[in-house]
Amino acid sequence: MSKIDIACLIDDDRMFTYLLSKQMKLMDFCEGVLVFNDGLDALKYLKPIIESPESLPSVILLDLNMPVLDGWQFLDEFTKFKPSKKITIYIVSSSIDQQDHLRAAQYREVSRFYVKPISKEHLVEMLETLNNNDISS
Repeated sequence: MSKIDIACLIDDDRMFTYLLSKQMKLMDFCEGVLVFNDGLDALKYLKPIIESPESLPSVILLDLNMPVLDGWQFLDEFTKFKPSKKITIYIVSSSIDQQDHLRAAQYREVSRFYVKPISKEHLVEMLETLNNNDISS
């Protein structure tokens, strides 16, 4: 199973992003990790490079409840982009509200909804899915 190039974490919980970044590094999940504390900062970074596949993340792990621009608002803006490569989005939230799960399923860009905390097994599953998608593309 090969690692991906860039992963992007969009979450306002600094402890969560710190621990998840460390876990990704330990298991050789990716070459690099981008961390943003809200959706607006992530959009400001992604928008100018949207046509540069080498700079774009392969995967985005997106929290829903954040200040400034939440996960839903990020998704609404991100879906307007036409990225130059496939970017897989996973919702990673503490929400167990079934409405959130149903709403997330409405976005074709969202591959799966994970409820926090994220385990090593979840990361392995994500990596396997990403590798399988690369093979079938």
